[in-house]
This record gives sequence, C-alpha cells and structure tokens, in this order.
Amino acid sequence: MTEPGSPDDDALLRFLAQFGITPGADGQLDPAQLMARMQQLMTSFSTQLAGFGNADPASGMNWGFARDIAKRTAGSSGLDLEPDAALLARLKDAVGLADLWLDEEIAFPRLTSAPSAWTRQAWVDHTFDAWQELLRPVVTQLSRALRELVDAEVPGLEHMLRLSVAGMFAGQVGQALGQLAGQVVSVGDIGLPLTARPQVAILPTNLAAFGEGLEQSEADLLLYWAIRETARQRLFGAVGWLGPQLLALVDHYAREISVDGAALEQAIESRLGSVNSPEELEAAGQALAGSLFAPLTSEAQREVLGRLETLLALIEGWVDEVVAQVAGARMPAAAPLTETLRRRRATGGPAESALKTLFGLELRPRRTRDAANLWAALRAKQGSAARDAVWQHPDLVPTAADLDDPLGFQPSATPSDALDEELARLLDESDDQE
Repeated sequence: MTEPGSPDDDALLRFLAQFGITPGADGQLDPAQLMARMQQLMTSFSTQLAGFGNADPASGMNWGFARDIAKRTAGSSGLDLEPDAALLARLKDAVGLADLWLDEEIAFPRLTSAPSAWTRQAWVDHTFDAWQELLRPVVTQLSRALRELVDAEVPGLEHMLRLSVAGMFAGQVGQALGQLAGQVVSVGDIGLPLTARPQVAILPTNLAAFGEGLEQSEADLLLYWAIRETARQRLFGAVGWLGPQLLALVDHYAREISVDGAALEQAIESRLGSVNSPEELEAAGQALAGSLFAPLTSEAQREVLGRLETLLALIEGWVDEVVAQVAGARMPAAAPLTETLRRRRATGGPAESALKTLFGLELRPRRTRDAANLWAALRAKQGSAARDAVWQHPDLVPTAADLDDPLGFQPSATPSDALDEELARLLDESDDQE
C-alpha cells in the first residue's frame, strides 16, 4: 500500500470500508483477513450476478440484465397492445402508397423486406444487438477508469469492482433504452441504423402519442410516417457506405470519451457496497445516469461530433425535402405534421437524452433545416436525380461549410479517395478494439 495518511491510501481505505474491510488497531490491513473477505465478497457478488443473467467475461457487462431492465421499463410506459392483423394491413397499404409516390421522385429502389409494426418491448429486442456493439467502447473506458482508481496491490478488488460497475452501468443502459422505446415512432427515428438490414418499422402506440392534440386522422399520421421511414430506409439500403460511416463515427467518439473519476468513485462509495438485488443494482444505475462522463476535452472528439452532427442533419434534411416533394401536393396534412416534427426536434428529440446518458454525447443536428434547403435548391437547379447522386460517395456529400451557403452548393464531379481512406481507418480501429 501507499504511505499511511496519503491521499491515495485514504481513497483506497474508503473503497474497502464500503465492503466491510477496515484496518486493525495498528492501522494496518491484515493480509489473511483481507484475502478471506475478498473471496467472500467475490462469491457473494458472483451469486448475485448469476441471478441477474450471464455477464460478458471480457468486460463484466451484464447485457442480459440490461435488456431485461429495458424491456421492463418499456413495458411500464403504459398500455401497448400487440399490433393486430388490421393494423398490419393498414401499415402495408400505407407503405405501398409511399413506395408508389417515392418511385416517381427518388433514385433509390424499394426494400425487399416487408414493413413491421412493433411494440415498445419488440423495439428493444430488435435493436438491442446494435446498442450492444455501440456501447462496447464505453464499457472499455469504464474498465480503464477503474484501473486508475484501484490500487493494484489489493488482489481481487479490481475484478469485483469491475463487475459491480458493469452491473450498475447495465442498469443505466436498460433504463435509457427502455425510456427511449417509449418515445421513438419508428426504427429510424433517432437517425442511426439499428437493424442488420434496412426495414420499415413503426411503433403504433408511440405514433398515436405523437398525434395527440393534433387535428389529423390516424390514416394521415400513419401515411406520413410511412413516407418518412420508407424514404429513410431506402436511402440506407441503396447507399452502402452511409450506415457503416455513422456507426464508425459513434464508435470513434465512444473510444475517446473520458469517464469522470470523481463521479465513479462517489457512485462506488455510496451505492455498490449495499447492492444485494437486481432492483438495487438498477437503482444504482439510475443514480449514475448523467454523471458518468467528463465534459468534452478531446479535440478529436469535437471533430468527430461535428462530422456526426453534419451527417445526421444531411440525412434528416434529405428526408424532410423528399417528404415535402412527395407529399406536399398530395397530402394536406404533411405540412402541419412536418412543423410538429420540427418543434419536437427543436426541444430535443428522443435520441438526445438517451445518447447523452449512454455516451455523454451532446448531439443535436441543429442544421437540419439548412440541409433540407440545400437539397431542395439542388433539386430545383439540377433535378432529383442529381440531388440523389450526391449520396454515391462520402466525398460528394455537403460539408458543414456548405450548409452555411445552401443555395451555393455545387457537388463535385468526381470523389477523391480521402474519405474512403478515413472510413476504412475508422472501421479498422473499431475492429482492433474488439
């Protein structure tokens, strides 16, 4: 151990005290007693984790526990009936009409998968694998932060605390995803690709909540979201680089995050020593939410965040422009529904709080309207085919600087290899972390 009375020694003793390990009358720890107590704690905590579900041996993260909490939280958001055959038929008809209109206006082909209607708990099940991959770098950063907090000379403590903090973070993840499941209207609502292949999926209960207080029919609500989601998923289906680049940017950001060591230490001292049930571990995760990540300090993070915000704004702006073009003259309800969506966006969409809790990611694509204006101006000058051709290559898409002058954007004739190389680098780095 360090010198008695030193700050590091005092911090370690506070850690140990949370687990019933205290110095003797001489102020020293008895190594034999310490080892016996550590073994007892490890056995006890392993038994608790077994009750929560199997933990990932590499990270200690209990993904099964996180999924269970997410589904329970989603299920507690209110009545959420399983979609019946009549609703599925109406959704299929709405997507069919959306496809007919989109065929006339965009260059991207139809999807081969059938549309789906999901409950909130089904959304958790269908998207959980994607969240698990996105969150792996965060768990890695948690492990690194723990190593900095724990004295390596105390055998077994780091492993126990790693499992404890991973279990607590699993509670936080489950809460955040369960709350998000109660807000998203469609699988693409947060802008990230969350399924293995593009597909149109609507959450009818959340769609009804979106329409509350609006003087729009259920049929118009369903058709409007069917157009939006079909356009978005056709874009992801046709533009092979788009989904991987978005996910690579989130992964790159997550690998650069800084964990707030003081918040982590406080959470350990105040919570983990008394965790004896899944409910208490979930409560510990809720207490940690919003305080785990340190403020942005990395220049690389700021650069990645800017690129991610711009790309999400370009996607959402393209969808807005396409919906206005496709539905403007055909569907009077489209304009007020789009305005409602813009107000929702301005006050913080469903992705914002979840991404902040899970990644410390302050993400709001503030420039969506600029992007929509840029796409509309390009279509007016050169036609829909030229607008959509910009998505052929990442080097052709507008930059943040282009959004400063939407009317002046001129797409390049040929792409360079620079962004191809950057995307390959990001994907390689992601593979190396696994």
